[in-house]
Amino acid sequence: MMVYFSNTGYRFINKGIPLLMALAIFACVNNKDFEVLRPSCDATLTANTGFQELKEYYQGETVQIQEDWVIEGYVISSDRENNFFNVLYFQNSPNNPNDGLQIEIDMRDSHLFYEVGDKILIKLKGLYLGVSRNQYKIGGVFTSFGNVSVGRLPYNQVFEHVFVACEGFTTVTPDVLTIPDVRDTNAGTLVQLEDLEFSMDELGRPFAEKEEETERILVDCEDNELVLLNSGFADFQSVLLPENRGSITGVLVKDGNDFKLVIRDLDDVDFKQERCEDFVDEFTANSIFFSELADPDNNPDARFVEIYNSSTESLSLKGWQILRYTNDSETVSSSTDLSGYVIDGESTLLLSPNPLVFEQVYGFPPNVDAGTNSPADSNGDDNLVLVDPFGKIIDTFGVPGEDGTGTVHEFEDGRAQRKLEVLQGSPVYQFSQWEIFNDSGDAGTINLPQLAPGDFTPGIR
Repeated sequence: MMVYFSNTGYRFINKGIPLLMALAIFACVNNKDFEVLRPSCDATLTANTGFQELKEYYQGETVQIQEDWVIEGYVISSDRENNFFNVLYFQNSPNNPNDGLQIEIDMRDSHLFYEVGDKILIKLKGLYLGVSRNQYKIGGVFTSFGNVSVGRLPYNQVFEHVFVACEGFTTVTPDVLTIPDVRDTNAGTLVQLEDLEFSMDELGRPFAEKEEETERILVDCEDNELVLLNSGFADFQSVLLPENRGSITGVLVKDGNDFKLVIRDLDDVDFKQERCEDFVDEFTANSIFFSELADPDNNPDARFVEIYNSSTESLSLKGWQILRYTNDSETVSSSTDLSGYVIDGESTLLLSPNPLVFEQVYGFPPNVDAGTNSPADSNGDDNLVLVDPFGKIIDTFGVPGEDGTGTVHEFEDGRAQRKLEVLQGSPVYQFSQWEIFNDSGDAGTINLPQLAPGDFTPGIR
């Protein structure tokens, strides 16, 4: 018996073995490791368009391609382990690609016909081109509620459009990247991400929940994240995620503005190294506290909040926040994230709602542009809380839930100055640690409105 292929599939020629017996032999094969059946190749078929030209054909809505175009690419996905379903991903070069596409096909076990590394040529005329969540795709068509979208190319049309090149198999080499390296040009291509591990929260879980598409979070040693997307029908669905660190290879897909990685099988995961040590770049200290709060009577745009670091060491403020409880509110009204700033030892950090006015009034720029209605824009009867990266309250001015008007924590039209002997924050407001000027505060405060710039000392402790 001889097996050969036509453009629409494969046929049998009986030479001494009855056709029914031949069919029975193939029907009894029950694993995916037998000799691969191959579609015929067409040595006369050559590419006459590229990935970018095809994408430019798309003008904002799904369109049927009318041109006699042929595009070539290299297969990078595989449904052998069922993590890909009815789709082929292919890229424009076996090495260092800069573009990738997908074709939707109504074909199970497509890896028997189109293997990873196969160079394929696709006759585009009659196919549909569209974009879904920033991912370009070609294929058949389906209509839902009057909307035309790219769908699966029917099985009996696949071999009329998708051909394997006659020169045979090519080794596809993934681009080796780190998470910060990932760019739009990597979308739809085969990549290898280095030095990754699964998030601690994921450990002990399987690759996917049964029969559910599942996202698992990969992280590097600097806490950069990437989603691994797995099918709940994959052969490795129930396998537990590896606990170590290493490299992982897969097809990088674009999902809206996010990148996600899809592996072909568990051979794509090579996690044999020790996990990253916990990368700690968030710190706490009670040496940071509010040192001056300003609401000038003559210029509300010159308001500011000053915090001070009484220790001799610099401290990253990653994860630190200042919370504002406006008037008698018991819930946070606004906040300022201090991530990205470092406060030097025995130095201040100044926050202003209006940096331009601040500089005009005080003669130098503030450190932080906090914006209007921020904690730095308080009119003196609000309450402020300084919180570390772990949610712990380090310092508090005022009493959240109590309007400051007429109390010992009012600095309206005035100033709240921390006494010099105070060297650390207090999670509960301590009036005795402050000297407070206002226009109508309670006994113990000084009813004397303050004028900018002379009555204030921003940046000076």
